[in-house]
Amino acid sequence: MKLPDAIQHAEAYLAERFPVEKMNYASMVRKKVVPVHRLSWGYYLGGLALFFFMVQVATGLMLLFYYQPTVSDAHASVEYITDHVPGGALIRNIHAWASSLMIGSVIMHVLTTFAMKAFARPREITWLTGVALLGITFAFGFTGYLLPWHQIAVNATKIGLQTIEEIGAYLPGQMATWPRAIKEIIQGEASVGQATLSRFFALHVIILPLTIAGILGVHLLSVQLHGMSQGIDGSPKRHEKFFPTFFLKDLRVWGVGFMVLFILGLCLPFESLFSYPLFEPFNPKGSTPDGIKPEWYFFWIYYPLELLPFWVIMLGQIVLGVVLLGTPWIFKDTNRHTLQLLSVAAGLYLVVMTVFGETIYHLFQG
Repeated sequence: MKLPDAIQHAEAYLAERFPVEKMNYASMVRKKVVPVHRLSWGYYLGGLALFFFMVQVATGLMLLFYYQPTVSDAHASVEYITDHVPGGALIRNIHAWASSLMIGSVIMHVLTTFAMKAFARPREITWLTGVALLGITFAFGFTGYLLPWHQIAVNATKIGLQTIEEIGAYLPGQMATWPRAIKEIIQGEASVGQATLSRFFALHVIILPLTIAGILGVHLLSVQLHGMSQGIDGSPKRHEKFFPTFFLKDLRVWGVGFMVLFILGLCLPFESLFSYPLFEPFNPKGSTPDGIKPEWYFFWIYYPLELLPFWVIMLGQIVLGVVLLGTPWIFKDTNRHTLQLLSVAAGLYLVVMTVFGETIYHLFQG
C-alpha cells in the first residue's frame, strides 16, 4: 500500500471510530437511546464500576491526610486512622470494600460486554481501552495491598513479585536475566522494603490514577459517540432515552451500590475475613506465617499456580492476553450465543476458583 493510501486508510479508520460530527450534546446525550432486552442489566455495570472508582478516589484522598508511606510508620498510621481518627475506621473500611466491589464490577462488565458483542466494529477502541482499564484495576489492587505494611501484605507482595522472576527460567540466553531485573526495578532494591513501599505508593496515588483518567476519558468518549451496542441477535424489545430515563436508572443503581457499600463498611470490617495475626506489623526477621495468599481477585491464577507447572500458567496468560487484545478481530464473525456461552464458562471458572479454590487445592494436594 502506498503511503498516501495508507494515510487515507488510517484517517478513514479513525473517522469511523471517532466521528467528530457526533461530538455534540444532541448526538451524545439528547438523541442517544439504550436498547431494552434480557441483557440490559449489563449496561449498568460500567457505570457501577465508575461509581466505585469515584468512591475510591474520595476515600483515598481522605486517608492520605494521615497515612505515612514509610516502613517504620505505615502500619502505625493505619492503626491511628482506624482507632483514633473520627470516622477513620469507616472510611478505611469503605475504601477496602469499594476496591473489591470495583474489581468485581469491572470483571462482570468485561464478561457482559463480550457476551453482547459490544466490541464489534466500530467499537474496537472501546474494547481495547476497557481491557487496559481492567489491567489498571488489577494494578490498583496489587499496589494498594502493600500499603498497610502488615504480614499478609508484605509476604503476599513478595510472592507476587517472585513470580515475575520465575519467568526467567523459561527464557533463552541473556533474556533469562530480564525478569529478575524487572522485579528489582519494581521493588527498587534487592528485597521488598522502603523503596518498594515508596514506589507502590507513587503508583497507587499518582501514576495509576493519572493513567486511568486518560484511558477512561477515551473509553467514555467512545461509548458516548457510538452509544450502547445492540446487545442481542435480532431486534431489542424497545429503546429508551439515555437522558433522562437511563441516566436516572443508573443513578438509582449507584444509590443501591452506595447503600450496600456503606452497610458493609459500617458492619463488617474487611480484615475480619482473615486471621488476625496476618495483620500484625510486618517483621522482616520473622518467618512467613501460615495463611499467606493474595486478595480474592487473584485466586483465579493463584491456585492454578499452586497446582500446575509454571510454564503452563505462563503460556495460559500469554494466550489470554492475546485473546483479550485481539477479541474484536478473533471473534468478529462469532454469533452472540457462542459468546454468551464462553462468557458463562469464564464466569463459572472465576467463581469456582474464588469460592472453592482452596478446597480444590487441598483436594489435589491431599
